[in-house]
Amino acid sequence: MSFDVILPFLRPIEHLILDPDISEIMVNGSARVFIERRGRLEEIFGATMEEKTLQVAIKNIARRLGDEINDERPLLDSRLPDGSRVAAVFPPCSIGGSTLTIRKFASKLFTVDELVGVGTLSPELVELLRRAMADRRNILISGGTSTGKTTVLNALATFIDPTDRIVLIEDTAELQLLQPNLVRFEARREQPGSPAVTIRDLVKAALRHRPDRILLGEVRGAEAFDLLQALNTGHSGTLATIHANNASQSVSRFTSCVLQSDVQLPFQAIRAGIAESVDLILHIERRHGQRIVSELIELNGFDADSNSVRFRSLYGSAANTEARFAGAVCL
Repeated sequence: MSFDVILPFLRPIEHLILDPDISEIMVNGSARVFIERRGRLEEIFGATMEEKTLQVAIKNIARRLGDEINDERPLLDSRLPDGSRVAAVFPPCSIGGSTLTIRKFASKLFTVDELVGVGTLSPELVELLRRAMADRRNILISGGTSTGKTTVLNALATFIDPTDRIVLIEDTAELQLLQPNLVRFEARREQPGSPAVTIRDLVKAALRHRPDRILLGEVRGAEAFDLLQALNTGHSGTLATIHANNASQSVSRFTSCVLQSDVQLPFQAIRAGIAESVDLILHIERRHGQRIVSELIELNGFDADSNSVRFRSLYGSAANTEARFAGAVCL
């Protein structure tokens, strides 16, 4: 089991790590422990650790994972062999004592029918998305942290024609696709003697491997420009996720990511490129612990006169209405 690597150092919270209903464990210094269970946060009492013990545990975990955390390098961002994430921050950067967060890899693969059953998707929405995937439309899945973006992307990928060649690009391998002609690329952090391999590097490389579809785990930086170039040169049927508070804000977020590439393009040109190449934006929210798709919008191009993106709502509270948004760049 993947957690065997860290359990010897975390006996006070071992039962939380092994509980299949708990998706995340958050140790807020030596004083308090919180968990996320079925989408809801709750405090756990009687599972705290002394600060010195906690620091020793985190240092040992980092070494076991081939990493390091100390006074000079007070941040840890690592992962277990199964993809579970281990993050930590040492004082003085973490004021209330060492902070440790363990986010478990979701090993269960949710089908579209199961997502309908739990209320994330509706049957009406599933049919809209099924047609969109068959028509090779480019779909951006937006949402906040832990809203289920990766889960929904994984489910939508089941609609892809099994004869299509897929290039999947991720910062950390999480998606579980079953298509036969699948190529998986994973980024690599800089290591002693080995330079970093970024998501942007992998997006560029993907174009040389004859993809029918590009799937990008998350748009978060300069790779947005290269992805936009790919979308504008005939690579249809692309799926990607992005952090945003709503569907329209995801365009601003995408724009800010493109600007991180230092390309000498006007703001309006970038927005126009996104509006012409991204077909649909699917937004997911968490409400009272439940993950639901709240809206699906269709981008209908860029209006240069008003400097705004035209869109039509296909699903949600404003379904079947047309509007436009200008939006500021989101940094």
